[in-house]
Amino acid sequence: MHYAPIRAITQDEIDTFDRDGVVCLRQFFDAKTIGLLRDMAEENTRNPSPMAVDASREGTGRFFGDTFVWAHHPPLKEFVWHSPAADMASAVLQSEKINVIFDQFLIKDPGTSTPTLWHHDQTYWPVAGDQVATMWIALDPVTNATGAVEYIKGSHKWGQRFKAVSFKDKDLYKEDLPEVPDIDANRDQYEFAQYEMEPGDCTLHHGLTVHGAPGNSSLTQKRRAYIIRWAGADATYDPRPNLQPMLRDPGIQPGDPLDCDLFPVVRGG
Repeated sequence: MHYAPIRAITQDEIDTFDRDGVVCLRQFFDAKTIGLLRDMAEENTRNPSPMAVDASREGTGRFFGDTFVWAHHPPLKEFVWHSPAADMASAVLQSEKINVIFDQFLIKDPGTSTPTLWHHDQTYWPVAGDQVATMWIALDPVTNATGAVEYIKGSHKWGQRFKAVSFKDKDLYKEDLPEVPDIDANRDQYEFAQYEMEPGDCTLHHGLTVHGAPGNSSLTQKRRAYIIRWAGADATYDPRPNLQPMLRDPGIQPGDPLDCDLFPVVRGG
């Protein structure tokens, strides 16, 4: 499939990411591309990989997730390597070299009561560095009712790493880090960013930006997102106990650049 760049990332968008830890990039993916990603989401749901999980807690609905999906679906590998997504990450992270850590589908079915708990991403992964970000591509209309993500502006610059939070088992992660503060009980202390999005919009947020989302209270609309975790030139391998499982051992040493078959270089290098 041929992917055409929509436009260049602006300096204002780069500055917004640096300041707030998140930026919304509107309509960088056309309807044909979104159709492909939706088809892949449905195919992946029907035929999940061994890494698929249902993160639903007590309540209604299903919160489906699957990771390293590019390794199982060739059209997604083509997208990661040849769509504008890696160039967008390169521009926002200000790094000519870009590795993909992994990609992922996250799908909240209609009526899914499970929220996305407040967390930041990077403490789940064996990755150190500042040039780390998550791209969250909307495949459906996203509103507060369907589960629009809230981001705490500037939280990537707090200088604090928080213990990873399991959506299923609160005792799963053991790293000796403080727990995420009780955001909802102290909302007046923070400044939030939340974006209603149309299919083809995406956000990029820093690996240490604290964020969460409500459940999907719509009874008719899915909230499907295709997510890519990107790393820039300063990222290194940082294995620690009790992390989110990766597809396999990357075969590199702690402190090494991420460059390997598991975390391949997509741009530069």
